[in-house]
Amino acid sequence: MVSPAKGIFKDFSSGKGGNVVSFLMEHEHFTYVEALKWLANKYGIEIEEKERTPEEIAAQGERESLYLVNDFAKEFFEDQLHKTQEGKAVGLSYFRERGFTEETIKKFNLGYSPEQGDALTKAALEKGYKLDYLEKTGLSKTNEKGSYDFFRGRVIFPIQNITGRVLGFGGRTLKTDKKIAKYFNSPESEIYNKSKILYGLFQSKNEIIKNDECLLVEGYTDVISMHQSGVENVVASSGTALTEGQIRLVKRYTNNITILYDGDAAGIKASFRGIDLILEQGMNVKVVLFPDGEDPDSYSQKVSHSELLEYIGEKQQDFLHFKANVLLKDSENDPLKRAETIKDIVKSISVIPDQITRSVYIRETSHLFEIAEQALHNEVNKLLRKGLQKEQTKAAKEEEQEASTELSLTKKQDDKGKHSLEIQERDLVRLMVQYGAQEIPVKVRNESNEEEEVAYYLSQYIVEELLNDELQVNNPAYQRIFDEFLDGLEKGLVVSDKHFIQHHDADLSQIVIDISTPKDVVSENWEKKHRILPNLEIHRMKEAAQQSVAMFKLRVLENMIVDNQERLKQSMESIEMDNLLTKIRDLTETRNIFAAKLGIVVTR
Repeated sequence: MVSPAKGIFKDFSSGKGGNVVSFLMEHEHFTYVEALKWLANKYGIEIEEKERTPEEIAAQGERESLYLVNDFAKEFFEDQLHKTQEGKAVGLSYFRERGFTEETIKKFNLGYSPEQGDALTKAALEKGYKLDYLEKTGLSKTNEKGSYDFFRGRVIFPIQNITGRVLGFGGRTLKTDKKIAKYFNSPESEIYNKSKILYGLFQSKNEIIKNDECLLVEGYTDVISMHQSGVENVVASSGTALTEGQIRLVKRYTNNITILYDGDAAGIKASFRGIDLILEQGMNVKVVLFPDGEDPDSYSQKVSHSELLEYIGEKQQDFLHFKANVLLKDSENDPLKRAETIKDIVKSISVIPDQITRSVYIRETSHLFEIAEQALHNEVNKLLRKGLQKEQTKAAKEEEQEASTELSLTKKQDDKGKHSLEIQERDLVRLMVQYGAQEIPVKVRNESNEEEEVAYYLSQYIVEELLNDELQVNNPAYQRIFDEFLDGLEKGLVVSDKHFIQHHDADLSQIVIDISTPKDVVSENWEKKHRILPNLEIHRMKEAAQQSVAMFKLRVLENMIVDNQERLKQSMESIEMDNLLTKIRDLTETRNIFAAKLGIVVTR
């Protein structure tokens, strides 16, 4: 359900809902900040940020300067590739030899850095860019002879974030000298962290979402060639070992990763750690091995689009069979190596967070290796216990550092009473959010002490009822909503539901949306038990507000009685005990009066 008037959406099948920002976060997989910036850019709105310290302003200014320098460098490299003789003869001819079309070259903003030692540095300085920023992005280096271009004489692959901004570059030499590194990457900077970046994700994210699968390759040209072949749900780790940050980045778009390997045995065994990291995130991982001498780049250029998809589909193996095939290749007749292989696979199974999935893989391993299923369960449980002990030890240390007496007491409170009170707090807030600006008749006494009926905003009535009895709500989020209503009323304003739906605090906004659009129909039992009125509420708002306030006060009284009863149990002094008994009796009498008015039979 989408409500343009309120600016909210609600998916009743999944329970997900939110405002326009959370809609973009859900459907475009933006972060909160990315969604805000996208909306601001789309509608030409200047984002007002909180007042920042001079240090924060300087840091943000520096980050933006690094982005701008990279933007300039990207355009410079592209111009060199397409508009200079050297670029066309060296860089463009290389890309064409690789089979890249003009469209593909432009799609990935490929470029060329000339052999002249300081061409980019000179051009950037002439345009007013600071050498300091050129050095921090790794575009320029400085020695005793002066400054020079880091990527000189290389074809360039810009590395972009998910919104397309350039974070850094990869550069490939075209020289055959084996003493020269084939690839250079930008050094890490304030904007470039290679462990959290995947090459090609900007160009591939929509196809990853569409296919609900991400193909993972190693290099830039693997990604580019596969895109050109029509397989576009592919990214590269750019030659680095797969990291948790990169895996979490993929998880924003899909829960399924297929790793494409070129068949190098050493590289395959080194990849096992990456497979376990994927499994730890609760994701599904499969593996495809290309024929000897082939990689995703070369193979995708040899075969058609349909043949490439067919090969990937047919050759996919789950991690279990893949590891078994690799590890048993040279040790099928060696019992000890076979045992080590089984242990290696069991270790991978143990990191899977879902118990059912673990059980399925244990059963498959049992069949594959002809070993008792119970023995595998025992081994997995041993590893799980070991991991749990580590987590508990860590948690215990953290808890010891952070624990306080107040927190310990809070944990011992009556959970049932807290739940009942929170239900009433939620109902009060719901009424205020949904009908806060509606007027209801309220009887008050005038200056002559005569009773008369005046119009109150519903939110005003609830606020005054609580303030008159010096009551607050316990739930911090609900109290914040209450305080914002109070602040508005003190200024002569009535806060609307849109104020909260569009609130800068995403958590608060989500709470209000959940309250305003309940997933399920409230049962009749709620009306009987909690005096929450679900049916035709808008036609009896006064009754709804009065009963909700009364039920809230009743729950507060019940909690106060329980608290004092607990204090009585711990009391050792007779005077204090007498005072507590008197207090409990008075609270109980008041509670019974409220209950009688509401028609509730008190059983305790």
